[in-house]
Amino acid sequence: MRNSACFCVSLDEEALRQALETQLGQPDIHALVRARCPYLFAARPVFLSTARLMRMEELVQAIESVVALPAYRERVLAWAPDIARHDTGARGVFMGYDFHTDDAQFGLIEINTNAGGAMLNAVLARAQRACCAEAEFLVPPVATAGAFEREIIAMFRREWALAGHERPLRSIAIVDDAPEQQYLYPEFLLFQQLFERHELRAVIAAPDQFKLEGGALWHDGQPIDLVYNRLTDFALEAPASATLRAAYLARAAVLTPHPRAHALYADKRNLALLSDAHALEEMGVSPSLRAILLAGIPRTTLVRPEDGERLWKERRGLFFKPYGGYGGKAAYRGDKLTQRVWQEILAGGYVAQALVAPGERTISSEDPARKLKFDVRNYAYDGAVQWVAARLYQGQTTNFRTPGGGFAPVYENVMA
Repeated sequence: MRNSACFCVSLDEEALRQALETQLGQPDIHALVRARCPYLFAARPVFLSTARLMRMEELVQAIESVVALPAYRERVLAWAPDIARHDTGARGVFMGYDFHTDDAQFGLIEINTNAGGAMLNAVLARAQRACCAEAEFLVPPVATAGAFEREIIAMFRREWALAGHERPLRSIAIVDDAPEQQYLYPEFLLFQQLFERHELRAVIAAPDQFKLEGGALWHDGQPIDLVYNRLTDFALEAPASATLRAAYLARAAVLTPHPRAHALYADKRNLALLSDAHALEEMGVSPSLRAILLAGIPRTTLVRPEDGERLWKERRGLFFKPYGGYGGKAAYRGDKLTQRVWQEILAGGYVAQALVAPGERTISSEDPARKLKFDVRNYAYDGAVQWVAARLYQGQTTNFRTPGGGFAPVYENVMA
């Protein structure tokens, strides 16, 4: 398979520099990327079969169908914070469906509502090099990146319209805690430039830099129509998020993604429902959709103290994640657990998910060959997959700290 034997396509550093500095109009961003996050872009692409890619898309669409059911919404909103019941009509941008898959295994390991990396992957698509003419067919045309960027703009404009606005979208704020200190700050700059190229005024700001006055959200004396929310304060509970929370509830600005989207999709307890045959049947999910969900989502259960003895015995085949976790924080492989950590997990707030091993990508031809793990992220909006990317890494979870690792393009292996 190409993931173990193909070295014909690699990251072209000069093309990456040109994409960042020339095509995207950011003369200093290449230096910033290499200084701040040198392992952001992987050296090699990942290949997936057509069947695997189709199966991922099928599962994304099946989940979207279940999320639309009133019975499902009633169940998940029952354990969500009150703010999740507030519905502005917006869908939530950049849904991320993360998979582990290889020749033998397949499983959706989690869903994220503020999945980062979309603009970085658009840049990466412009920076791939085939080593010979015979391998050029493996690399998709650079124009696909431009099409993806246009789709991103259309998505934000649709969010604005879905929230009930008829006039054109005019301004966007990209918001995160201390944004200039964030690891993916270079991506915020790329988004800002993309928005401005499409005549959308864009600012990058922390959540406490806004004012709510006259029924509108303001930043530095300018009105803000829409907030592209990169916060991990998913329910807007932190003091710094108070103004954004008030603006969201008052419909003074469109917030996307928002607390409702996180509650409907990304709370890890939802995976317990989506992988439970009995619960799916009770909610009225059709047999055909149940089959797709049960085959594609590893069985997930809530961790309860009364199940502690059984789960400890079965731990080597399990992965433990906090309900509201993200980025692999406080997540543990069962075979790595200490008794101290196990007691913290038993105290509450965790799910246990059947372990699905990540795929492997060989990134060097020397002996012994160097291999990295990978997961696959499907960026989706309104149930449609927009882009597929991989993340190469070493260790327990993705970390962007691995030489040769980082975001990698995913190419369809038409011969598989």
